[in-house]
Amino acid sequence: MTARSLRSIFQLKVTLKGLQPPVWRRLQVASTDSLEDFHLVLQIAMGWADEHLHQFVKGRDYYGEPNEEYDTGILDEADYRLEHVFNKVKDKIIYEYDFGDGWVHEIVLEKILPFAIDVTLPVCVKGSNACPPEDIGGVGGYKMFLETISDPSHPEYEEMLEWMGGGFDSTHFELAETNDLLREYCD
Repeated sequence: MTARSLRSIFQLKVTLKGLQPPVWRRLQVASTDSLEDFHLVLQIAMGWADEHLHQFVKGRDYYGEPNEEYDTGILDEADYRLEHVFNKVKDKIIYEYDFGDGWVHEIVLEKILPFAIDVTLPVCVKGSNACPPEDIGGVGGYKMFLETISDPSHPEYEEMLEWMGGGFDSTHFELAETNDLLREYCD
C-alpha cells in the first residue's frame, strides 16, 4: 500500500538505535502532520525534554529548524508533512536528537490506515523500556549510568541517584501516561 495525497493514519515504529534491550514506540499519527509537529510528538513519546537540536534525515535530505545565520542546506521541517517523506510501507527515515549525545532513532512506516474522524491522534499504541535521561552522554554514557545505579557499592551511586532526583527503572514504560501527555499536547 502506498501513501496518498488524501489524509490517512500512519503507524510508525520508532526505535532508539544502539541500546539493548531496545527502546521503541509504536505511534499512530495523521499523514498530514508536519515534521515540526512530529518532532514534538517524538519528544513526548520517547520521553525527551526538547532541550537539544534535532534533524530528520532521508537519503541526502535533511529537515529541521533552519538557522538564518548559517546556510546549512537544511529543509524547513515546518514545510514538509509526513506524507512527503514516507511514500510506502517499510519506508524509513532517521531522527537525530541531541547532536552531543548522538541519539539516532530509526522510524519505519509500518502501516497506512484509513483516516477515521473518531480517532484521537497522535496516539502511542505500544512501547518498550524507558528513554535514557537527557545529557547522559549517549549510548556509552547511558550504559555506564545503568551500571552505576544498579550497584549500591559503586562510588558514584549516590551522586547518580541524586542527579536523577531518585531512582530510575530502565524497563519502565507507561503507555497511559504517554498518551495523556500526547493528548495534553494536542489540546
